[in-house]
Amino acid sequence: MIRLLTLAALLIPGVPAAQHAAQLPAYLLQVPDSIAAIFVAETGTSTLHRFEIGGSGPEYRDEHYMSVGQNGVGKRRAGDRRTPLGIYFVNEQLDTSKLHERYGPLAFPLDYPNVWDRSNERRGDGIWIHGVAPGGGRRPPLDTDGCIALPNDDLLALEYQLKPLVTPVIITRQIHWLSPDNIAATRTELAAVLDLWAASNRSGDLHQYLSLYADEFEYRGMDRGEWAAYRLRTVSEAMIQEFELQDVLLLADPEDSGLYLSRFRQKIVDGGRMIVTTKRLYWRRNAEGDLKIIAEDNG
Repeated sequence: MIRLLTLAALLIPGVPAAQHAAQLPAYLLQVPDSIAAIFVAETGTSTLHRFEIGGSGPEYRDEHYMSVGQNGVGKRRAGDRRTPLGIYFVNEQLDTSKLHERYGPLAFPLDYPNVWDRSNERRGDGIWIHGVAPGGGRRPPLDTDGCIALPNDDLLALEYQLKPLVTPVIITRQIHWLSPDNIAATRTELAAVLDLWAASNRSGDLHQYLSLYADEFEYRGMDRGEWAAYRLRTVSEAMIQEFELQDVLLLADPEDSGLYLSRFRQKIVDGGRMIVTTKRLYWRRNAEGDLKIIAEDNG
């Protein structure tokens, strides 16, 4: 198995995105065609970068000025006026005609706090991508309660690519750029352990399945031991005829070194029923250098 290359050994000094024709953000390991665009919010430069998904993978398209929290980034609690850092998804599109004009013509809530935030005791909510008051132009770089605010014309131009429950938004201090070859090495390892996870589900090999979970894993109030006992009961009752992963998205966390997200549609045919859900697995490297699942969630 290919070992994950450390970002520290591969970082390319940050320069404007337009100069990175041969590089991509290190976080974009694998993006399926079902995602039209992915956004990387670089808070240190007040820039929202847009990448479209083409036949050869993510391709840089453009960048837009943005404002973030008054107190900067690294959200920890409600009311701290900081913008969170990590991997998020657009949850919905709000009707701003019923909201205060400061939110502009469009507003897209993000899914902060996600399961990884909650496990790290990061609290608060109401983190949106939104516009500004009519005639507001460009707000100062640090000028929101934690949201990402774009000039109205820019946000309107991006509306069609901010898809609820689909579009990823990665928020980081400064983008780390890597060559596609180096990204491929990371993708290969993460894809391999995800394939092993899927195969163990498909075959009902509970020993292999549980071996992929970290000792610190928790799920909905259960520690790993309690959760393993629960899975023993449910797996023994299952009659899986088909288990398939579709639209697999693989991302590296921009701030937590060694943390990765796999998100996919999971199709199960069980006892004649077909169940399709969207699932997230958060992977982290342990002391022995192996990738293990540290958290999971649906959605």
